Amino acid sequence: MTVATLRDMVVSDIDQAVELERRVYAQAWSPQVFHDELAQASRRYVVAEADDGLVGYGGLMVVGDEAHITTVVVDPTRRQERLGTRLMLVLVESALTSGAASLTLEVRSSNEAAQALYRRFGLAPVGVRKQYYRDEDALVMWVHDVDGDEYRAQLDVIREGLG
Repeated sequence: MTVATLRDMVVSDIDQAVELERRVYAQAWSPQVFHDELAQASRRYVVAEADDGLVGYGGLMVVGDEAHITTVVVDPTRRQERLGTRLMLVLVESALTSGAASLTLEVRSSNEAAQALYRRFGLAPVGVRKQYYRDEDALVMWVHDVDGDEYRAQLDVIREGLG
């Protein structure tokens, strides 16, 4: 298995992203959702690509000083390679470059692995969105003051942990 490289998502990645989305989620995004997201200036999508194609992706929306992680998806066969961490680092750094002071996301209440990843990035639960995923509640997580030195030091620790 080759190490995945990260780069910005382009329109030609959409078919592979949809395929991966359908393997991971019961209610997958359609190709049109990806096209609409990529067309928005306030969005950034990053893919993890290996020799066998797209193995992960993540998205970010920035509005004012708030950034929202729209999605982080990693191929189930590649989940122990820290791809989620690498994708999150790129997205968070992009949020900081865009002037974000806080970061939020929703995550399935049952997805403990993703919650653990997001906690490493300082996100903490603040509420629940009932039936957000139609079949399950979402845990709403936030972190504030991401534009400060303390948070940047936390990112440095995460980055160093990747080796």
